[in-house]
Amino acid sequence: MKWSRRWNTSSLASQFFFAGGIVSIVALISVGLIVTSLIQNAVIHNYGAATALYVDSVIAPLLPDMQRQALLDDGAARALDETLGQGALGRRLVSFNLWRNDGTVLYSNNKALVGRKFPVNAKLQQAFSGTLVARYEIAKDPESAQERLLGKALMEIYNPVLQPWSGQAVAVAEFYESADGLDASLGRARVESWLAVAGITLLFFFTLSAIVFRGNRTIEAQRSDLKNRVEELSSLLSENQALQRRLRRASQRVAALNETYLRSIGADLHDGPTQHIAYASLRLDSDVLIDASTKPDVREQELSWIRSSLAEAITEIRNICQGLMLPQIESASFKEIVERVVDAHQRNTKTAVDTNIDSEDPELAAAVKICVYRFIQEALNNAYRHGGGLQQSVKAVARNGRIHVEVSDRGDGFDPSEIRPTSLGLAGMRERIDSLGGEFNVVTGQQGTTVTMSFGRAEMEDMQ
Repeated sequence: MKWSRRWNTSSLASQFFFAGGIVSIVALISVGLIVTSLIQNAVIHNYGAATALYVDSVIAPLLPDMQRQALLDDGAARALDETLGQGALGRRLVSFNLWRNDGTVLYSNNKALVGRKFPVNAKLQQAFSGTLVARYEIAKDPESAQERLLGKALMEIYNPVLQPWSGQAVAVAEFYESADGLDASLGRARVESWLAVAGITLLFFFTLSAIVFRGNRTIEAQRSDLKNRVEELSSLLSENQALQRRLRRASQRVAALNETYLRSIGADLHDGPTQHIAYASLRLDSDVLIDASTKPDVREQELSWIRSSLAEAITEIRNICQGLMLPQIESASFKEIVERVVDAHQRNTKTAVDTNIDSEDPELAAAVKICVYRFIQEALNNAYRHGGGLQQSVKAVARNGRIHVEVSDRGDGFDPSEIRPTSLGLAGMRERIDSLGGEFNVVTGQQGTTVTMSFGRAEMEDMQ
């Protein structure tokens, strides 16, 4: 991964120089090996051909009709011994064998091989087909034990002996030559071929590199110019976003003050006064008031709660009608808002709510305070009415410029598809939160229901 990141961040010219260098090295080695091999084979073949021509010119007149001879007669053998054992030819040749096409040695300066038959190898077959074969290597054929003892590379030549009138190969002259000067010739040929291939490859590579680096400078200049243009556009975009945020804050302030009369008044009536009236209605149907055996002080306490709920409903209706916020919320902190709405619910329903508050007491806009209060109030009321108030809990977090509130219970849950779009409960909470740029979510099932609301840092900053 580190190498990949470094590769992606490097310039195109650097990538070309690196990749092209590797390709050039591979091409240099490949072409060098091929050219060197071709030159070496050509030098060996030409050297062998010259030697074979010389040897053939000397020994050809001494050979009888090889097509009919099983072995050379004594006269021909002595003539070859004298010719091959003296003079310039004797000094050059290490050994000499004359082969028949079935692998029989017709003549050899090593008399132990005369008349012996050996497997016909590929070089001998190629020579009998009329082709000169030349190798420069340490002898390794079965009949070449003495040549191997020398421990050095020799020039091995297979020269076909042809009939003058038909051109058919009737025998093959195999001879080993001590080619002391051939090593130096091959070394010079290798060096010259490698230098030529390396020079051409490097010239080609550096010429292309110069072109690529020149193009890269042009691309970098254009990239720098494009970067400056992008920075200018980004600056203009930031200014535009700042203007949009100002417009959004202005719109949110208007929404917080008016609470979107056409949509939010109905939600406020449902979330506030309706809840208190619903509590009073539930208490009116309780066994405490219906049962004649109820003690007067218990009945009076129940009626006191009903009157308190109705009084709070009347107060909130008046505040809504007058376009005022709840006075106990306007100056309250985040923690106080959560505690007040939870305490009110516990008093009204006689149920317990597990409360967990983690707050830095941030400065909140009035619209956010109202939203948090109404969200917790409506969520707890739904948990009490539909979930039986089982294991109600509230988790509220206000840290690092973010707000997250979660209300849950362990009731039977409900089917979200059965909630009508015109319902003011969940729909009212969702609409209120969405209008301020927050997120609203509901998860329900047999294990209970959890509703959450959250505001990110950007939304909180826009509402300051």
